[in-house]
Amino acid sequence: MKNSIPKVIAIDGHSSTGKSSLAKKLAKALGYIHIDTGAMYRAITLFAIQNDWIDDNGELNVEELIAGLKKINLNFIENPSTQENEITLNGCNVENGIRSMEVSSHVSEVAKVSEVREMLVQIQRNLAQETGIVMDGRDIGTVVFPDALVKIFLTASAEVRAKRRFDELTKKGVTISLEEVQKNVNERDFIDSHRANSPLKAAKDAVIINNDKLNREETFDAVMEVVKQKLLDV
Repeated sequence: MKNSIPKVIAIDGHSSTGKSSLAKKLAKALGYIHIDTGAMYRAITLFAIQNDWIDDNGELNVEELIAGLKKINLNFIENPSTQENEITLNGCNVENGIRSMEVSSHVSEVAKVSEVREMLVQIQRNLAQETGIVMDGRDIGTVVFPDALVKIFLTASAEVRAKRRFDELTKKGVTISLEEVQKNVNERDFIDSHRANSPLKAAKDAVIINNDKLNREETFDAVMEVVKQKLLDV
């Protein structure tokens, strides 16, 4: 690995596997910076919803979205109370707004637009300058940083992931059925893995971790073991 390449830990995987929570904890433990790329795609999706580029039937106006990308400015700021990075959209903190079920229902359609992915990949690469980073998403180890120091692919069954997402939403007071969440998880899986541009898949040299039967702490421990070994090899 070239010395000029920053130490990047890439965490890819399916939705609702706990990638972001894992990445945040990992970054804190290592003294790295965490970048949630999923939040970036969600922020653009929120912008599309705000501008009525997604109609009542869920159809995305791709041309309007592409034309509007130049109006989007994304950044991350540290929340002083949590000491975690939170995303801003044109200067406004949208960390809570991007977690809605409405955004979740459309983010995979937005994410498969080539122009969106090209824009965000460049931003993601620019964010990784001279310090260590932990970046989670769908194509970090395959496209954004194919030379990442560590590549993890986190997965779990669709049923387990839907139940986790359902519990998370109900705790927040969202009224929704498990069936609706399961449908959303299945749809996102299909779109993410079948899109022409940067489909969701494990990098050839990624360590695949299935956390069906692992809690957050056990998942963190399993990943940390991989990271420690890779750091020793550098």
